[in-house]
Amino acid sequence: MANYHVSKLPKFIQHMRKKHNLTQEYLASKIGVSRPTYIQIEQGGKDLTISAAKILADIFGISFDDFLTGKEPRHEVILEKAGVDKKADAGLQIRVTRKNLDKFKQVLLYILEKVGSKPNVGETVLHKLLYFIDFDYYEKYEENLMGATYIKNHHGPTSVELGTILKDMQRNGEIEAVKSKYFNHLQKKYLPVKRADLNALSAREIGHIEEVLARLSDKNAKEIENYSHEDMPWKAAKEGQPISYESVFYRDERYSVRNYDDEL
Repeated sequence: MANYHVSKLPKFIQHMRKKHNLTQEYLASKIGVSRPTYIQIEQGGKDLTISAAKILADIFGISFDDFLTGKEPRHEVILEKAGVDKKADAGLQIRVTRKNLDKFKQVLLYILEKVGSKPNVGETVLHKLLYFIDFDYYEKYEENLMGATYIKNHHGPTSVELGTILKDMQRNGEIEAVKSKYFNHLQKKYLPVKRADLNALSAREIGHIEEVLARLSDKNAKEIENYSHEDMPWKAAKEGQPISYESVFYRDERYSVRNYDDEL
C-alpha cells in the first residue's frame, strides 16, 4: 500500500501520543513495527503507511481526514445557568447547566471525602468512579444521577466535564490539588476543602455512591482502567466519541447491577 508523508504529521503524532499518555512501544506494536522504526516515524525519517495512519487515527479518536490534516477534536465544556446541549462545528460542545453542575460538584465532594485520601485515588481513578456511579445508576433506575458525558479513549471512560469543574472548584476554594507519588508514578490528587451538601443528594443516591466506592475505590489506575474496558458501554462506543447510557442494558452478568429476574 502507498505511503503517506506530510512534514507536520510526525510532530502531530508525537503530540497526540503524549496527550493520550501512550508509549512509543504501545503504538509501535499497534501498527506492527519496531520501536526504533516508530521513533523514525515521529522524527520524520520514515514514511507512514496508509493502513498504519488509519490505526493511529482510530487510537487517537479522530477521523482519518482530521489525522492527515493534524486537526484535533474539540471537547469544550461551557458552564452556564441555563441552556441545552449543542454540537459545535469543530467538535463536541457540552453545556453544563447550574443545576447539573451543582449535582456533579456534590457527588465529587462526597467521593473525595470518602476515598480521596486513599493513595490509589488520583485523577484517572476519579474519572472511572464517576463513570460507574453514573452508568450503574442509570441501569438500576433508568434515570440520570449526574448525567455527565463520558468519552471513550485508550485509558477508559473519561468525563468531559471533570477537568473544567475541577478548575472551577479550585478557584472557588472547594477543593485543593496536590501531587503525590503512587509507587513510582507521579499522580495528581484532589482533596476536599469543604464538605458535600447532602441536601443536594437523595438517600438513594448516597447509598448508590457508597456501593460503587465499596466495590471499586481500592483499584489502582491500571486495574480500574482494565475493568472499564470490559464494560459493554465502553466496548460499544467508538474511540473519541461519547459513550451511550442506553448500552448499559446490554451488559453481561459481570457488570450488570440490576436484578432483572425480579422484574419478570
